[in-house]
Amino acid sequence: MAGATGIAGVAGVAGSASAQEYPPIGNYPIQGNPTFGFTVPQSGPYSSEGQDELRAYELAVEHLNNGGGWVDSWDGLSGNGVLDQQIEFVSGDTATDADTARQTARRMIQRDQAIMLSGGSSSAVAIAIQELCQRERVQYQCCLTHSNETTGSNCVRYSFREMFNAYMTAQALVPPVTNEYGQNNNFYQLYADYSWGQTQQASMSQFFSEAGWNEIQSVATPLGTKDFSSYLSQVPRQRTDVLFLNHYGLDGANSLSQAIDMGLDEDMEIVVPLYNRPMAQAAGGAIGGIFGTVAWDSQIDNQPSNDFTQTFREKYERIPSGPAQLAYAQTLQYAAAVERAGTFYPPEVIKQLEGYQYNNFGMGQETMRKCDHQAQRAVPVVKGLPQSEQQQGQFFEIVNLTPADQLGYGCDEGPAAECDLGPYE
Repeated sequence: MAGATGIAGVAGVAGSASAQEYPPIGNYPIQGNPTFGFTVPQSGPYSSEGQDELRAYELAVEHLNNGGGWVDSWDGLSGNGVLDQQIEFVSGDTATDADTARQTARRMIQRDQAIMLSGGSSSAVAIAIQELCQRERVQYQCCLTHSNETTGSNCVRYSFREMFNAYMTAQALVPPVTNEYGQNNNFYQLYADYSWGQTQQASMSQFFSEAGWNEIQSVATPLGTKDFSSYLSQVPRQRTDVLFLNHYGLDGANSLSQAIDMGLDEDMEIVVPLYNRPMAQAAGGAIGGIFGTVAWDSQIDNQPSNDFTQTFREKYERIPSGPAQLAYAQTLQYAAAVERAGTFYPPEVIKQLEGYQYNNFGMGQETMRKCDHQAQRAVPVVKGLPQSEQQQGQFFEIVNLTPADQLGYGCDEGPAAECDLGPYE
């Protein structure tokens, strides 16, 4: 889908002065107006998240070209395009499938000459796209990807992630969940059988076992499962104190709703480590009292969060989700790095983001770490509201906005120890 209309009559090379200074690489130098490519799931189990991401991407391009929203208060952004060039965009469906996503991204790079890609709701999709972008030397701004491997064993120089990972989710959940449910519990896990679910299961196992809990078993479920009853029926009710459902999107809504319908909550506590507003809306009353983490929520009460909620709501008459906030923020993050670099030349833009400290996203002070391109940031821990208290797009109460200094790991530890970013050029 075509995005914002470029300025009529403008031709030539974007960032013209800098285009004389750097050799061609990827889709640089840019001919005509710069194009951003947005890869989102418009079908499949994560399509609701993808639809909200695309709304936010379109809003970000509108604001970059015409002003508004965060652009008006973001250092370095003018509201008159990027490097005085109006931004255009294309979008494509990943279908929550790595092969489809790779084809979509390749088309954007080769046919549309996109200078930057962003998107993802599945970590398998994000990893596939960022590997392609590294080979093609086109920058990728991850949106919703939560696997440890994205900025761990599969990290690349040309990709950055704002979203926290499964490792940080487990770290953030241990204190409130153990405080609520006690010590020495037996836990059972179901998890989505792909990169994200596997690292999510491993992280929950690691940190809750270190906290003194005992894991009974972990069972993999295929991505896109609609009926979880055969898996849920195998959970040993007499032995299980806490059930972790490591599912996301429509899968997460289905597994949680079916667990409640089967009465598992009468015999054990249930935790959904990662969820969001579209998922909670689909699950309805099933989320009442359920702990989890979210990328961001409109209830976070500070100026950046409130401004984003207001401008998104004015545009779309709906409250934005965490994936929407990520999509919007990552587009502006890239644009601001281009402005600081004074060029779209990818190696210089990358260097502007490596080690960059910022406080624009409503999550407090953050750092985009140089060693693995993983944001060091706060993690919101939430608990689902009963259906009677859900109103105007609010489905959670925020239990804790866990600060960045209580989370994470060193560059030689955890997922980062497996990261080798690769070359700039």
